[in-house]
Amino acid sequence: MNSFLAVINFTVRNKLRTKSFVITSIIFALIISIGVNLPYIISLFNDDDGSKTTNVGYIESNEPEITEALKNYYERMDQSDLKMVGFPDAGSPEANEQTLKDAMLEKKIKGYIVLAPDEAGGFPHVTYKSEEMFDTSTASALQTGLQAVKLEAVLQHAGLTEEQKQELFTPVDVETMQIALTGTAAAGEGKDAAQSGLSMGFVYAMMIVLFMGIFVTSQLIASEITAEKSSRVMEILVTSVAPLKQMFGKITGMFIVGLLQIVFYVAVFLVNVNLPHNVDFLKNFNIHLSDIDPRLYVYAILFFLTGYFLYATLYAAVGSIVSRTEDLAQALMPVTFLSLGGFYIGIFGMGTPDAMIVKVASFIPFFSPFAMFLRIGLASPMFWEIALSFVILFVSIFIFGWLSAKIYRTGVLMYGKRPTFKELRKAMKAYKV
Repeated sequence: MNSFLAVINFTVRNKLRTKSFVITSIIFALIISIGVNLPYIISLFNDDDGSKTTNVGYIESNEPEITEALKNYYERMDQSDLKMVGFPDAGSPEANEQTLKDAMLEKKIKGYIVLAPDEAGGFPHVTYKSEEMFDTSTASALQTGLQAVKLEAVLQHAGLTEEQKQELFTPVDVETMQIALTGTAAAGEGKDAAQSGLSMGFVYAMMIVLFMGIFVTSQLIASEITAEKSSRVMEILVTSVAPLKQMFGKITGMFIVGLLQIVFYVAVFLVNVNLPHNVDFLKNFNIHLSDIDPRLYVYAILFFLTGYFLYATLYAAVGSIVSRTEDLAQALMPVTFLSLGGFYIGIFGMGTPDAMIVKVASFIPFFSPFAMFLRIGLASPMFWEIALSFVILFVSIFIFGWLSAKIYRTGVLMYGKRPTFKELRKAMKAYKV
C-alpha cells in the first residue's frame, strides 16, 4: 500500500513540476480568459458605439409612397437594425444610380434599393444592390418591411379601423416547452426554452471537459510510461515497485493531476465570468445555474470517472508495449479514434439526441460516457437504460483493467520492436493477475 501511494505521490509531484505542463496550463488559461472576455475586447475597438444599424439608401422620387412608408416602418420599431436614408432626385436614372454609389463609397450607406413599376399594376419590383455577394440579412429585413408596407396598403383599401389593424398586426406569442412522455422525468415536468438552452450549454461544456480529461490525461499516462521504458528507468522501478502498483498508481496520480488542471481552468473561467463587464453582459441572457437539474451534475461526475478509468487502462497498456516515444502516436491511434468517435457522436448528436445511432452508442462502453450523458441531458431515457449503460461500463472497466494489467506487466520489460499479439499472449500466460 505504501509503494502504491508513493507512486501516486511521485507521479503527481513530477508532473506538476514539469515546465511543459506548467506552460501549457498557463497558455490554456490565457486562451480561456481571452475567449470569455472576447465580446468586451471587441466592443473596445468598435467605433460605432455598439450600433449595428445598417443604412440603406433610396431616391426620394422613386415610388415615394412606398419608400416613405418603409422609412416610417423602421422608425416606428424600438430596436431596428435597418435605417432608410433618402437622397434627392439627380435628374436621371443614371445620375441617381451614381449618387447612390457615391454614398456607398463614402460609407454613408451599405446598399440601396431601386423600385421599378409592375407592368400588371401590382406592387413594384424591388432590387437591393450591395457590394456583398450574399447580403441575406439586409435583404430579409427589407423583405419583411416591404411585406408590412404592402399589407398595410391593401388593408387601407379594405376599410378596416385602426383597432382592427392593430389587432391584425399583433404577433401571436408561442411558448415552447420540452416534456417527457417516458423516462426519468416525472409526469408533468417540462423545460421551457431557457432551461433547455441552459441544459444544452451544460452538456456541451461537459462533453469538452470529458474529452479533454480522457484524451489529454490518458495521453500523458502512455507517454510517461513509454519515456520511462525508453530511458531504461523502468528497469529500476520494477525492482522496488510491482508493475501492477505502478500502473494503477500512475493512472490514479494522473487522474489527480487532470482533476487539479480542470479545477484550475474552471476557477479561471469563473473569475473571468464574474468580472463586472461580463456580469452585466450575462444579465441580458438571464442565466441561472440553479435551473440545471442536480441529477445532471451527479451523472456528469459518474460518466467522467468511468470514462477516464476505462480509457486510462487502455492507454497504459498500449504505452507499456512501446519502447520508443516516436512510435507512441501510431500505437495509440486505434484507442484515440475510439475516444474521438464518442466525442463526435456526442457533439453532432446534440440536435437529435433520440437518433438511433446515439441510442446504440449509449450502450457501447467506449461511446456511452458521451452518448448516454447527452441523452440524459437533452432527452429522457428510461431508468433501466441508464442503469444498463453503467453496468456495461463497470464490467468493461473490470475486463479491460484486468487485460491491461496483464499486458502492462508483460510489456514494461519487453524492449526492441513492438511485440506481436502472439508474443504478448504467450508472455501473458506466464503471469496471473
